[in-house]
Amino acid sequence: MKSVLVIGLGRFGRHLAVRMQELGNDVMIVDKDPELVELMANQFTECSIGDCTKEPVIESLGVENFDLCFVTTGDDFQSSLVTTALLKRHGAKRVISKTTQDIQEMLLKQIGATEVVYPEREIAERVAVRYNSDNIFDFIPLTEDVAIYEIKTPRAWVGNTIVGVDVRKRHNVNIIAIKKGEKILAAPGPGYIFCEGDHIMVMGASSDVFKLAGKA
Repeated sequence: MKSVLVIGLGRFGRHLAVRMQELGNDVMIVDKDPELVELMANQFTECSIGDCTKEPVIESLGVENFDLCFVTTGDDFQSSLVTTALLKRHGAKRVISKTTQDIQEMLLKQIGATEVVYPEREIAERVAVRYNSDNIFDFIPLTEDVAIYEIKTPRAWVGNTIVGVDVRKRHNVNIIAIKKGEKILAAPGPGYIFCEGDHIMVMGASSDVFKLAGKA
């Protein structure tokens, strides 16, 4: 369980705060708009109304006590920039700031953001990969070139084992899980026999996975 501060209750901030709390974390929400805070107040025990571009407001929050501080006022870049800088000045351990442009990402990191999230770009990348191939259902980027993909099991693999297919040597990817409907079989053994309808979770370079997905 982590202590989490979410500054900014726009659409992204609201969804983030709710999900972080559902995952078992202690979440405090802050926004300068009383109506937005009131809208969420019944879901959170810790709420505050305040303009986090003002140093006294940041001081009052005790930001050094939070494991994660999210700045989700990305639509107002000046506000995001000032808030991020103040959080770092007052001892925030880890500041994750939302942005909407590449140039903003660079500036936020320069003034102290530990990490920068770009939701629109990340969603666009996932959608592009998902619909680029009928056999790719989802992916999680790890680096610029490597990701975890959920793909359809190649037809030729059905009835064969992982060791029999020799996935790593022949296709240069690693199978980390098998998805069977809503169930996930993590780290399947080499003797696992592929079944019709299986989705496989593979980790590897995008170019290798795309080649493999093309064979499905």
